[in-house]
Amino acid sequence: MQRREFIRLFSGAAIVWPLAARAQQAGRVRRIGGLMGYAEDDPETKARLAAFRQRLEKRGWFEGRNVHIETRFAGNDSSKYEPLAKELVATQPDVILAHTTRVAAALQRESRAIPIVFVNVSDPIGSGFVKSLASPGENLTGVLQYEASVVGKWLAMLKEIAPRLERVAVVANPKTTPYDYFFRAAEAIAPSLAIKLVPSPVATAADIEHAIESVAGASNGGLLLPPDGTTIMHRDLLIALAARHKLPAVYAFDFFVAAGGLMSYATDQDDVFRLAASYVDRILRGDKPADLPVQAPTKFGTTINVRTAKALDITIPPGLLVAADEVIE
Repeated sequence: MQRREFIRLFSGAAIVWPLAARAQQAGRVRRIGGLMGYAEDDPETKARLAAFRQRLEKRGWFEGRNVHIETRFAGNDSSKYEPLAKELVATQPDVILAHTTRVAAALQRESRAIPIVFVNVSDPIGSGFVKSLASPGENLTGVLQYEASVVGKWLAMLKEIAPRLERVAVVANPKTTPYDYFFRAAEAIAPSLAIKLVPSPVATAADIEHAIESVAGASNGGLLLPPDGTTIMHRDLLIALAARHKLPAVYAFDFFVAAGGLMSYATDQDDVFRLAASYVDRILRGDKPADLPVQAPTKFGTTINVRTAKALDITIPPGLLVAADEVIE
């Protein structure tokens, strides 16, 4: 074979091979795993996953065509996190969506290689998921739930709607939320608002009843509910107890307010899951989670329930009402 003909054949093969490889890659069905901390039939879970799938479709990923999504649901049952994480990792997905801090921790223990995109995680550095927000450095990245400074907004809203407020119970389960992360931030802000914080860690419905009855036993009390799986699971009980004891409360999720709670300042959870889907898309296209900075939520909203305020004999300040993104009459 002459040298010129050999070069022509080699060059042609070099062109054809990448094209064939790309065609083979394009035809491969990619696998996305998902482990949700809440129950499969929870309306919020359904809405969040719908937003996640819609963003994936917008990025060109269609379930049953070029991507397969396999999801597990823990139902806020801590005994299920480890076995479900192990089961999901065994399917060898290309990337996993991890919902909540404890779910992300369970998945991290099972794999240090599979890319994991987390949501509903407020303290990824303290939880050991990333080295820094700008440079995660491991196999995890994702979207922040809340920065600690958000407690300043929550406490200020309580003080504005109840000017005589003196004591605020911070109600959450330390095992399902970074309780200290929020409480320390609240401690730094509370004195400037003349508020005394009451640490109220809970794990059961009985704990919640005791915590709320304790703060209701003294005058001018209120409730702060940071993001937490336990209080979400018992949200109807919480709302009923706050109403019974006429306690103003601020929540980290707007669905508490839709269910009868007083007010919330909350991230747009649909948008959080859309942001996570964008990172899943980038990872499927070759980006590494170690190089993808942890994202901060971009959309927040204030929701106020006027009916609940009337039942609590609270007059909503005009400024707070005007600033609300949603008012439930």
